[in-house]
Amino acid sequence: MAETTDTPLHGLTSVPGIRVGHWTHPSGRTGCTVVLCPPGTIGGVDVRGPAPGTRETDLLRPGTLVEEVHAVLLSGGSAFGLAAADGVMRYLAEQGIGFAAGVARVPIVPAAVLFDLTEAEPLYPDAAAGYAAAAAATAAAPAEGSVGAGAGAMVGRILGPSGAMKGGIGTAALRVAGEIVAALVAVNALGDIVDPESGLIRAGARQPDGSFLRTTAALLGMAPFTPPFAHTCIGVVATSAPLDKAQACRLASTAHDGLARAVRPAHTMFDGDTLFALSTAGQQARVAAPVLAALAEAAATVVAQAVVRAVTQT
Repeated sequence: MAETTDTPLHGLTSVPGIRVGHWTHPSGRTGCTVVLCPPGTIGGVDVRGPAPGTRETDLLRPGTLVEEVHAVLLSGGSAFGLAAADGVMRYLAEQGIGFAAGVARVPIVPAAVLFDLTEAEPLYPDAAAGYAAAAAATAAAPAEGSVGAGAGAMVGRILGPSGAMKGGIGTAALRVAGEIVAALVAVNALGDIVDPESGLIRAGARQPDGSFLRTTAALLGMAPFTPPFAHTCIGVVATSAPLDKAQACRLASTAHDGLARAVRPAHTMFDGDTLFALSTAGQQARVAAPVLAALAEAAATVVAQAVVRAVTQT
């Protein structure tokens, strides 16, 4: 059934053809999320954080050979979680989906991870987890909160784990220029999560009395802290608008403005913030510059909304 202007939006899967599946570890301490793409989907990426964990991002640069993306993996487990992409590839290969490389079809599955490892026995998504998330993918409204890649996410760890709060995964969508723009973001930031509309902190570092520390002010004041290697926001922005690879990369780049609006501070030395962009129109085309500008602003808006939802949905 085709989307109309009256059809309610339900996050990333509001973009026609996009499916989302989660896998959450039974302990609830980690997980992964898979975004399955319709045929002909064009991908882009912008890796903005200085501490990223990624796979297949170079292939999304303009001028590279492969144009089509078949799935995107968002995972916990730090670099260990990249192994979950192997399971996504196996699932797609079983469906006969992949880049025609002569002797085989090779599924193109870009991936990014966040750091949710703990001092307890390390847990991380593996190939079986990635396969399960891909097999579970549907066009229904994605679950939000502490599921999938957001299962073990926390925010505001500048004072250590005792002062941190739950992160999670969230999604949002809107219509602009006759197209749908949507985002799905797993939020595991060093910074505080701020509602851009009200300016209120929705989650972040808490002091012993329960009040918010205000991480930006603490950093500007050079408050001493032990570097917390446990962060990163990762996500996917998708649109029904026809974009070429260069425009998809531009959409991913401007989508990071949404992180800066809702995560304060964003893109710190301890974050590996990475956003992918997908165009599902199934054709090589370029929208006009004014349309791309509108889509870019929409991307920043839905990313900010998804970040706030990630920490407010149960």
